[in-house]
Amino acid sequence: MAKLVNLFVHVLLTCCVLVLASGSSGNLPILSFDEGYSHLFGENNLMIHKDGKSVHISLDERTGAGFVSQDLYLHGFFSASIKLPADYTAGVVVAFYMSNGDIYEKNHDELDFEFLGNIRGKDWRIQTNIYGNGSTSVGREERYGLWFDPSEDFHQYSILWTENQIIFYVDNVPIREIKRTKAMGGDFPSKPMSLYSTIWDGSDWATNGGKYRVNYKYAPYVAEFSELVLHGCTVDPIEQSSTKCDNAQSSKSIPTGITSEQRAKMEGFRKKHMQYSYCYDKIRYKAPPSECVIDPREAERLRGFDPVTFGGSRRRHGKRHHRSRSSRAEATSI
Repeated sequence: MAKLVNLFVHVLLTCCVLVLASGSSGNLPILSFDEGYSHLFGENNLMIHKDGKSVHISLDERTGAGFVSQDLYLHGFFSASIKLPADYTAGVVVAFYMSNGDIYEKNHDELDFEFLGNIRGKDWRIQTNIYGNGSTSVGREERYGLWFDPSEDFHQYSILWTENQIIFYVDNVPIREIKRTKAMGGDFPSKPMSLYSTIWDGSDWATNGGKYRVNYKYAPYVAEFSELVLHGCTVDPIEQSSTKCDNAQSSKSIPTGITSEQRAKMEGFRKKHMQYSYCYDKIRYKAPPSECVIDPREAERLRGFDPVTFGGSRRRHGKRHHRSRSSRAEATSI
């Protein structure tokens, strides 16, 4: 009987209910840093504030900084309110992402929010990306502007990850949806991951392909995190086993898709703010990767934005996108 009770408690603790079809974390508990996270690197460049529920990470000439969730998760809803550094931020990269690269070095999965700094007078850009089963040779980057200045106040950035879809949100507005397809195979992230938040020097690629670098005259660069949400199914890091969260209550609460109202908001965001999508990059891919759903209106708008990359012109003025460090694509335009 004791074993059954312990098992029941384990199920309750590890299997969380995903209640956020809208991408809002308003009904979810906000964790203190010590409840959900551990210091990853950066020595004194990580500081905890406000009763442990806000954390600042900074980049200076010595080092960046980062923190990581204490648990591994298989699916869930993950969110943070973030305020980015202001003024000259070229070369600075702030990342809010999930990864299991420390466990699966050759076939890791990854879900990325990356914030790319810029020169004075130019806006921060946001980049999303996914990797599954070590599929780093197929970059799935998208890059966007924002409708606000992310250095003036806190804004919420969220990732919903289920067995069949991934949705990225900004202030509860879905900005990108990835649906699992048979053709993707193992390229769809499907192994347990930890959640990371980092700030680091991406001078070699982050701003105009490395043309503008971090200027430590403006350091320290401080990124502020609050309203930390970790809401998913935890996984034993040794046994690599997890409750699937498939009981009746959680199944009813897991989002089955984006509502028509949400989709309209997502389409409006992408129409106004998307600056790059791998699906339309004719330099990198002769044919779009199998999971891409081509929208002729998106294709036409991006072609007008960059006729070389998205029009297939033989004149290649820009550099190719490539991974730099653990992340990702080269950002070739301010």
